[in-house]
Amino acid sequence: MGINQQFFSKFLRLLCVALCFVQVANAEPLIVMDVRGYKAKVGSSIDSDKPLQLEEGERITLIRSDGVAVTLRGPYNQPPMPKKSSQTDPKLALAALVATRDARTNSVGTIRAGKDAKPLPSPWLIDVTRPGIRCLQQDTQPVFWRPDSDRDIQFKIIPADRSYQVDTIWPAKETLYKSEKIQFLNAQQYLTVTIEEEEFNIQISEIPKEIPEGLLLTGWMIEKGCVQQADALIKMQQDGK
Repeated sequence: MGINQQFFSKFLRLLCVALCFVQVANAEPLIVMDVRGYKAKVGSSIDSDKPLQLEEGERITLIRSDGVAVTLRGPYNQPPMPKKSSQTDPKLALAALVATRDARTNSVGTIRAGKDAKPLPSPWLIDVTRPGIRCLQQDTQPVFWRPDSDRDIQFKIIPADRSYQVDTIWPAKETLYKSEKIQFLNAQQYLTVTIEEEEFNIQISEIPKEIPEGLLLTGWMIEKGCVQQADALIKMQQDGK
């Protein structure tokens, strides 16, 4: 073999190794948001570049690190989601999430969940002045919030499983009320909240502690319907906090 042939052969081998490395580097884990039938746990990860086989009746929702989510239904047998470009601009990814959020709040049934809600000072506060869906990180203490605190109010909470009960006076000038940890069943809990004899229901959706803050968490909140909290998180990212 001549020198040129040896060089070319070596070049091909190096190129193959480089391409394999790029393929592995571009592959990223997708986080399981919701699953039915398929053997996977919410919060676990699935490789984006490996075929995912779903049988008839099985369903899974996955979310990527840039907050893009997809729901797949069986029968299905191929890679679950296109690879994210390594050149993706975080600002563009955030803008895409804002567009997704706007689309959801303009849809029937989601308007009540967040379109007309007052802005939260923190994404981890639970607004108790209206019904709808809220998100809460796993193993954290819930902090309830009311935007107006000019007077004392009668405040009650009863979870669906009756694991505890709150019946107290929420004093004036206090916007926050810390409660004991919520017990979740299948990552959900339902609360009946009463404020001065006005009663409504709040659904609490648990976020696995493995979920990192940032675009992925923002996308998770939007997909779960925690729009008011997602708005607070979006504002933090836009402000660079």
